[in-house]
Amino acid sequence: MIRLLQPLFRLPRAHKRLIQLVVDSVLIALSFLLAMLLRLDSWAFASQPAVWWVLPVVIPVSLLIFMRLGFYRAVIRYMSLKAVKAVLAGVAASTFALMVVNAIYQLPVPRSVPFIYAMLATLTIGGVRMALRSLYLRNQLRYKTRVLVYGAGAAGRQLVQSLRHGQEYEPVGFIDEAPWLAGTLVQGVKVYPAEQIERLIEDYGIEKILLAIPSATRARRREILERLEPLEVPVQSIPGMADVVAGRAQISELRDVAVEDLLGRDPVPPEPELMGANITGKVVMVTGAGGSIGSELCRQILRQSPARLLLFELSEFSLYRIEQDLAQIARDEGLEVPVHALLGSVQHRDRVQKILAAFAVQTVYHAAAYKHVPMVEHNVVEGLRNNVMGTRELALAAIEAGVERFVLVSTDKAVRPTNVMGASKRLAELVCQALATHQSRTRFCMVRFGNVLGSSGSVVPLFRRQIAAGGPITVTHPEITRYFMTIPEAAQLVIQAGAMGQGGDVFVLDMGEPVKIAELAGRLVRLSGLEPCFPTLDGAEAPLPAAEQGDIEIRFTGLRPGEKLYEELLIGEAVSPTRHSRIMTASEVALSWDEMQALLDALFHACQAFDAARIRDLLIHAPLGYHPQSPLVDLVWEQPQRGQTLQSA
Repeated sequence: MIRLLQPLFRLPRAHKRLIQLVVDSVLIALSFLLAMLLRLDSWAFASQPAVWWVLPVVIPVSLLIFMRLGFYRAVIRYMSLKAVKAVLAGVAASTFALMVVNAIYQLPVPRSVPFIYAMLATLTIGGVRMALRSLYLRNQLRYKTRVLVYGAGAAGRQLVQSLRHGQEYEPVGFIDEAPWLAGTLVQGVKVYPAEQIERLIEDYGIEKILLAIPSATRARRREILERLEPLEVPVQSIPGMADVVAGRAQISELRDVAVEDLLGRDPVPPEPELMGANITGKVVMVTGAGGSIGSELCRQILRQSPARLLLFELSEFSLYRIEQDLAQIARDEGLEVPVHALLGSVQHRDRVQKILAAFAVQTVYHAAAYKHVPMVEHNVVEGLRNNVMGTRELALAAIEAGVERFVLVSTDKAVRPTNVMGASKRLAELVCQALATHQSRTRFCMVRFGNVLGSSGSVVPLFRRQIAAGGPITVTHPEITRYFMTIPEAAQLVIQAGAMGQGGDVFVLDMGEPVKIAELAGRLVRLSGLEPCFPTLDGAEAPLPAAEQGDIEIRFTGLRPGEKLYEELLIGEAVSPTRHSRIMTASEVALSWDEMQALLDALFHACQAFDAARIRDLLIHAPLGYHPQSPLVDLVWEQPQRGQTLQSA
C-alpha cells in the first residue's frame, strides 16, 4: 500500500489539490447515498430523479466552502487540530446547504437525512485524510530514531510536538518521576516512571534519550545522568530555557550533554552590590579581552553599566570578535555603554600608560597571559616576558595613571608550580603583592582559580571530537586530576572578589570537588551510547576496570613537560572566609618591591641573553616553590647551534 501511494505523495501541489476536489465530490455523493439508504432501508429512492437534484447544488457549494476555509492548502501529512476543525466547519456548511436546497425545492429527502449525511461526510472526508496521514507517518517511522523524552513538562510537550513534524525522531514515551503522571497520556504519548527505562529500551528498541528538563538544577541533572550513564544509550538535551526565551535556540535543537551537568555544581547567584562596586559608572579596561576569561569578563562588565569599557587585546581577530559580540548584546538588551577596541601588548608600557591616562581608567582586570602549559614550556622567554614583564609594565602604568583597582586573573598552577607557566603566574602575583605595599594609590588584588569549561584549552571539546572520530581519546595519565568551573561563574567571582580587595589580597575561588580526567572521558563516552576501554600505562592501574572489548579506547599518552598530576589552590594552610561563600582569601609569602625589582632585573637580562638555563635557575631559587619535573624543552634552546648562536650574541 505504501509503495502504491509513494507516487501520489510526490505529485505537484496543484495535481494533489485537483485529486482532492474529485475525491471529495465522490465522497459527498457517497455520503448522501448512504444517508438515504440508512434512513429508508431501501433502494427505491434511487429511481426517483428528483432525489438526485440536490447533488449538483450541494457538491459545488461544499467544495467552494472547503476552499474558502483553506482546506486544500493544508498538507495532509501535517494535518493538525486546525485542519480537523476546518473539516467539521466545512461539513456543517455542506449539511446546511443540503437542508436549504431540500427546503427550497421540496425534494423527497427525509428531514433526518442531512444529519446522517453530516456524520458520514465527516467520517469519509476526514477519515480518508487521516488514513493517508497515518500511512505516511507509519512509513516514515521505519526511518526514524526511536527516542524516550525525559520530562513530561511544558518543555517535553513542546519537544514531542516538534519531533512529530520532523523526519528524524519518533517519541515512543515520556519518562517522568512525578507519580501522578505515570500511565497518563501527554500529547498522545504514554508517561512511564523512571524505573522502567531499561525495560522500555529493550522492548521498544530505544536508540536515544532526550532530556527535556531545562529548569532542573545541575545537581539534579547530574543525578539523572548518573542513572542513565550505564544504559549505553546516547543522551542528548534540549537548550536551556534562557537560550530559548532569548531567541538564541529553539526547543527542538538537540545538544550533547553539557559537561557542567556531569560536574553537577549549581552556581551561587552573584551579589549585585559586589558586581557593580568597581564597575557601575566607572571606566573599566580588560586586558586579554578576546580570551576565554577576558571575553566573559567583558560581557559581565557590560551588563553592570560602566561609564566606558575598554577592550585591550594583542590579537586583531579576537578583538574584532569580542567587539562584535558586545555590540550584539548591547542591541539585544538595550545597553548604552561606549565600548572601545584597542590593539596592543601589555609589555609596551608607553602604549598602555597613554591609554590609561587618555580614558582616565579607574578599574583594570588583567586577564592577558599565555596560559597553555606545554606552549609556554616550549617558549620560555616569551612566556616570561608576557606573563611577568607584561604584568609589571601594566601595573606600573596603572599606578602612574591613578587607576583605583587592579585585579590580576591568576591560576591554581601558580601554587607550587612544576612548569614555567605556573611559575610566571606566581611571579605576576608577587609583582602585584609587592606593589600593593610599595604605594597606596592603586589597590591590587589577585584571584586564583582552576580550569574553566569551554576555554580555548579545555579538554572537553577535544574529547567530543575524538569520540565523533571513533577514538581513541587521549589522556595524559590515569590519575591526572583537575578542578573545573564554568566561564560565567568564574568571571562573576573574579569581579566580586576584586570588589572585596583591600590591597595585596590573594583570593582563592571554591572550585568544588576535583575531577579525574580519565573518569570524565569515560562518562562522555557512555553518554554517547558507547563503551570505553581503559588500558594501562606503564604498569599503572587503570582508574576503572579495564574492558576486554570496548567501542572507544582511552589511551594514556604520558604527562607532558611541566604537567602536574594534581593542582592546588593554596600554598599554605592560612585561608580565611569572605562574605561570599565561594571566595576565600589566602595569606601567602610576599617580597618587598626592592627584592622584586632585583629578581625581575636578573630575569630580564637572562631573557635578553636567551639563557634558558639561567632563567630556570633563577626561577628555582626564587620564593615560588618551583620544582621542574622535566628537562628544558624550549624549542630554540634545544637546537644544536644554540651554543654558537648565544656566543655570537
